Amino acid sequence: MPKSRVRSKAVYTPPARSAKAKVSPPWLAPTMLGCLIVGLVWVVLFYVSQEKLPISALGAWNLVVGFGFLVGGVVLSTKWH
Repeated sequence: MPKSRVRSKAVYTPPARSAKAKVSPPWLAPTMLGCLIVGLVWVVLFYVSQEKLPISALGAWNLVVGFGFLVGGVVLSTKWH
């Protein structure tokens, strides 16, 4: 019976990594945390003050402002490395 041939596969080598690692700008983390904290405080203050604070003229739109800050913080967190 004939012997089977041995297949020679090329050895896998992963692609080279870039020498420069991605680094976030220094303003990103403080801005992200600031937006998240301001948004949380804004919404909590709105509910605790029975819709009189932070800006009574906005009424229920205070929730939109608070959640806007929260969404901005989450969007900035996706850019963080």
